[in-house]
Formats: sequence, C-alpha cells, structure tokens
Amino acid sequence: MNQNLLSDMYYAAPELWYTIWFVFALLFFFLFYLALCLLKLKQKVYFLNRDKERVIETLYSSKDGYFAFIYPDEKINDTRINNSEYCSRRLAVLLNLPDGIKSSFADVLKSFCKDDAKKLQKYVELLRIESLPFDDNFLLKSNSSLHLSGCKITDTSGNVYCDIIWFRDISYESAQITELEAECKRACNTILELNDILDNFAYPIWMRDEQLKLKFVNKKYLDFTDANSKDDILNSSIEIIGTNNESISKNIAAKAHLYIKPQQHSATLVVDGSRKSYDVIETPFHAEGTLDKIYSVGCMFDITKLDELKCNLKIHQNAHLEILGALGTAFAVFNAQKKLSYYNKSFASLWNLDEKWLEHQPSYAMFLDEIREKRLLPEVPDFTLYKNDEMKDFNTILLPKEDLLHLPDERTFRRIRAPQPNGGLIFAFEDVTDRLATRRAYNALISVQKEILDNLSDCVIIFGSNGRLLFYNKAYLTLWNCKEIFLQNEPTIADFIESQKSFFTNYDNWNELKQDIIDHISSFTTKSFDLVRNDKVKIEVVSSTLSDGSIMLTYKKVI
Repeated sequence: MNQNLLSDMYYAAPELWYTIWFVFALLFFFLFYLALCLLKLKQKVYFLNRDKERVIETLYSSKDGYFAFIYPDEKINDTRINNSEYCSRRLAVLLNLPDGIKSSFADVLKSFCKDDAKKLQKYVELLRIESLPFDDNFLLKSNSSLHLSGCKITDTSGNVYCDIIWFRDISYESAQITELEAECKRACNTILELNDILDNFAYPIWMRDEQLKLKFVNKKYLDFTDANSKDDILNSSIEIIGTNNESISKNIAAKAHLYIKPQQHSATLVVDGSRKSYDVIETPFHAEGTLDKIYSVGCMFDITKLDELKCNLKIHQNAHLEILGALGTAFAVFNAQKKLSYYNKSFASLWNLDEKWLEHQPSYAMFLDEIREKRLLPEVPDFTLYKNDEMKDFNTILLPKEDLLHLPDERTFRRIRAPQPNGGLIFAFEDVTDRLATRRAYNALISVQKEILDNLSDCVIIFGSNGRLLFYNKAYLTLWNCKEIFLQNEPTIADFIESQKSFFTNYDNWNELKQDIIDHISSFTTKSFDLVRNDKVKIEVVSSTLSDGSIMLTYKKVI
C-alpha cells in the first residue's frame, strides 16, 4: 500500500522528486566540503602548533634569556598598562631568580648593581614609550657581565606584539677582552720599549721587505738623510747615499735576499764635512714565520777610528819588521791564510832556503815539506800527523809558545810562536846548540862539586844573598841529627839556627845565644867561632863571604 502510494506520488509529481533528490545531493556535497575544510583546518592548526612548539623549544635552547612585555590584542593608548610580563626559563636560570618564569621585571632589576639597575630601567622606559631600542653592557651583583639589547616587536602591518629585552652572559668574553686588552697594552709597551731601544742606538738601523722597500728606520737614520721624520723616509724610501751617489746598502740587501746570507761591505760618507768610513751589514730573515717572505735588517757602524788604527798598526808592524829584519835571530810571519808574508835574511840562512823561492810566499805546509827534504826537521814516525798538528796550531795558539827542535844533525833550535793581530803566527828561531852544551857542562861541573862536598866529613852550608839556604851536604844531617825535608824548604838563617836549639838547652838564655850566633855568621870580620853542645861536643864554625854575596858555613867537630 505504502509502496503504491510512493509510486503514485512519484508519477503524479516527478519534478518535485527531482528537486528533493537534487537538494539531498547538494547537501551531501556541502557536508563533504565542510568536512574537507575542517580536515585542512585541523592540519593547519597541527602544523601551527608544531611551529609554535619548535619556536618555543628553539627559544628555550638559546643561551640567551629574554624578558617580554606582551601587549593585548585590542588597541591600547598607554603601553605601560594593560600588558603582561613574561620571563623566559633561561633568564630565570641566568639570574638565579627564586620565582622562576613567574618573576616580574622588578625581580629582574634586583639582580643588577644599583647604578646599572637605574640605567636599565631608564632604557626600558624609553623603549616602551618612545620605541627607542638599546644595546649595552651591565654588571650583576654577582660580578657577572651581561649584554642587554631591547627592541619593539611589530608585524608587517605595524601592530605591536611586545617589547622584548635579550640577556646574554658575556662574563667569559669580558674576561677574555680584559685579558686581551691587558696583553695588547703589554705588547704596546713592549713595542714602545723596543722602539726606544732602537732609537737610542748610536748607529742607524733599518728593515726592508721582500721588495727591498724600507719598512722601519730608527731615529739615528735621520742624521744621515735630509728627511724631517721617519714617516717621510718610509713613504719616499729615502736611502742613505754614499760618496758614489748610490745607496750604501740596497745592492748588498739584494744579494742578502738572493743568497739568504748576511752581506757586508765598507762605505764612505761625508758627514759634517769630513770623510768617514762605515761598515754596512744586511742580514736576511724569514718574515712572519713563513719561508716565502724574506726581509732583511741592516745597520751601519762607524769604523773611521778602526781604519786609522789599522793604518797605524800597519805602519808600526812594518817598522817592527824592519827592526826584526836587522836582528840576527831568524824571524818569519805566516798570515791568516798560512802563507809566508815576511822573513828576514837570518831565517833564509838558518834553514838554507832560496830567497827566490821565499819571495813566492810559500805556505807553511810547503815550508815544512822543504825543510824536511833538507833533513832539518826532527825525526818523527808519522810526518803527515806531525804536519797536521803544526797546521792546527794556527787556530789554537793564543799566547806565545816556546819549544825546542832537535834536528838530525845534532843541532837544537829554540822556536817561539806568537799570534799575529791580523791572523796567522809569528815565528822566531834561534840556534841554541852551543848554549845547551855550555849549560850541560855547567850542570855537570855543579854535579861534580856537589858530589865532592857530599863526600867531605865537614859540614858545608851555603846561604844565598837573600838569606835563605842554598846548599847543604849530607855531613850536616848526621852532625846535627836534622831532617832533610826541613833543609829542602830553604829556611832562613834565623830558622836554620832555631833548628839547633835542642843541642843548647844548658844555656839559660837561648835567644841571646841565637842572636850572637847570627851576628857572628853575618859579620864580615868574624872568621870562626866555637860552639859547645849539651853532649860536650865542641864544634868549630867557620864563616866566609863568597863573591856573589852568599855566606858559606863549615861545621867541624873538634876532638
């Protein structure tokens, strides 16, 4: 029945049903569209929340803290009212605020020193009223340093969101800056001291870069140029000009840079109307710790007096050599290159050398080879080693050295070697064969005389002119029971007589007896006197003065 009714209604008014179905379809599509928009809106809200969380977490992870004055969404007339305050978590930790993120701006101000708190409060008032940003450093009561920067946050349309103040802990940076400033000050003071040192040197000093351009000069450099200041010299590269109208140092500086070795030469300048000699030195070095940059440091020394001294020394040397040439002693001079630079006729005669050969300035090694061929050198097992030792003496002898050369022909030469001021050695040779033979004969004679005196039964004592014992024979040791070591120390006459004291203890006044004995020994008139010892031995003492002023005593036991 119902089905028939619906069928009748459909056939009675089909347009009405089409309209109903159309409305239902339109409503379905509208609801589907709303569901789709809602889904997109939820998705957008989801991503907005994620962006918000990301921004919040980013702010939380920042090492900077912040404090914000947040304005309401409606229009405001007074920025000091109707706003809320927000303290970030990082700021609460940074300032150690007891109320954490609920702390007010007044709580923040309490963490600063009094003067800095007032300054910060003034900055914030200007920011909120006149929108003036600020950027400054502040000091906390805990002595920590903070860098604060404040600004107003608005959107592109000019709507105000908040006033925010960023807090950054710069204690470490401040300490580093303070340390660097102190280090910079020390470095500046060091530079000033070094400049003072260089400026007060008595001679000019300069430095060149890799293009040989002057980078530094000291104050003394100005005295050798027409420049008014060091800056003028550096800006115009003003060189010190010698008498040849060229720079005294630029050419050798180029060589120093090329060979990376110090270069030196002499230059002549006219200073205050006088010609003076200078020694110029350029020393290269690796600049800025790199191998590519080669700089050089130059200096100039006044050697005018030194040249005069060298000239005078040369004159005196020539005069001395002329005197040496006239002497009978053989002299020769070998220079720093170990070549013969001077000899006299006695030298050529002593070694039987050809003067034409000597005029060619042979080396000392050639001289040794020549006299070895003539068998005029001491016989040595290794001549090469001997010659090398002789050549080394040119570098080791600092004071005059004397030795003897015993030649194969039984002659003996006395040799003296002394250093020469300009390098090399001066040699002096003297034939001392006869002198040594005479000395040996004299020593043999003295030895014979000593043996004769030692074999005498009488005691013989000799005192020199200085009053000290010169000689004694063995008979004295036996007669006076004396230790030989005492006599070997050369006692005086008083000490000698004092050693005999134990043999005269029977005398009441020893000092008087001792003085009497000394007077008799020293007297020119007393020839002999007797002494009686404790053991009843009577001794005859004979005193005589020798031709050289010595005193000879003889002790003879009287039977």
